[in-house]
Amino acid sequence: MDIADIATTEYIEVDVGTRMGKVRSTFENGNPKGIIVTDDGEYAGVISEREVLQSHVEDDAKVAALIKPSRNDPTPKVDRREDVREVARMLVEGNTKVAPVFENDELWGVITEDAILRAVLQNLDAITVGDIYTADPITLDEDDGIGKAINLLREHGVSRLPVLNENGYLTGVVTTHDIADFVIRENHKTTTGDRVGDSQRLLDVPVYDIMNSPVETTALDATAREAVEQMLDHDYAGLVVTPDDDDRVVQGVVTKTDVLRALTFTEEEHMDVQITNVSLLDTVTRESIVQSIEDVSDKYGEMQVMHAHVRFHEHKEKLRGTPLIACQIRLRTSKGQVAGTGEGYGAENAFRVALDKLERNVLELKGVQSDEEYRGQLLRKLNEL
Repeated sequence: MDIADIATTEYIEVDVGTRMGKVRSTFENGNPKGIIVTDDGEYAGVISEREVLQSHVEDDAKVAALIKPSRNDPTPKVDRREDVREVARMLVEGNTKVAPVFENDELWGVITEDAILRAVLQNLDAITVGDIYTADPITLDEDDGIGKAINLLREHGVSRLPVLNENGYLTGVVTTHDIADFVIRENHKTTTGDRVGDSQRLLDVPVYDIMNSPVETTALDATAREAVEQMLDHDYAGLVVTPDDDDRVVQGVVTKTDVLRALTFTEEEHMDVQITNVSLLDTVTRESIVQSIEDVSDKYGEMQVMHAHVRFHEHKEKLRGTPLIACQIRLRTSKGQVAGTGEGYGAENAFRVALDKLERNVLELKGVQSDEEYRGQLLRKLNEL
């Protein structure tokens, strides 16, 4: 199945010379997944709401300030006849919800994650939320400031954060869109003279004031189709995963991106490894990353790895021109989920630190399970089971 019939020619387009203030208003009013940027009619890039939120570009600046050179642009450029599974992989690895579609080297339209999910909806009964969700998500407390939320969204590359009360129970969710909407509305209320010190005031506002509540939740045994239908119905990018018997306890988060990632799972001999923000790879290759993770997995034969996700994130700090990179490796295994994170100057150094942490966490997981099995054997011998 290709994307010829699910891509669309309907999209929002702005020129590189457009003011950022107008772009922010466009996201507020239309809630698009992304905006196509052109330069004298030629495709120049895609900007997302998250990029606008995380940038420090003033309203009077031009859109061009956010557009990366073509060689550094992580947004995939898709052929109109491309296979839908390959496009799903490209969206995940490019960390984007929308990509430009070309026909005969000319910009034809766009493809969105929503369009792909609607097209494959009938096939999503085969997997459950438990197969694809992310366990132990990053959370916020109700009195944490918006500034902290922005930093966590940026550092972990996520779009939503569950909010917990003083008892550790789920009371709300804060998303990138919630923050962008709040900041834009507050800026509209002020004049230029009022904005001295206003940014800091906004960052100190508690997330309780802007969070979504009550929270849309799902369960581990729900099908991916049910979860996607729920997300599409409410125009949410993700859902909080809770136990069937208590929707106040956070077990994890499942997003549209998790479902897209599942579409790319393979049954080939090589492990299915997906990399987000591949444009940050420098002296390390996709092949060496895959091999390194397979080497860790092969050391522990009892642990079957179904899927691996490697995500890179670039910080502003640099050392002799090399950016500080954060790397997270998350394995979905027959023993549960296990992850490793690390930072370093350059993608290769960050990956090596994360890989070392991953291996230690795998060993710890194996040790805990061994202890539990040993305890179980003792209890059985004592007729306590």
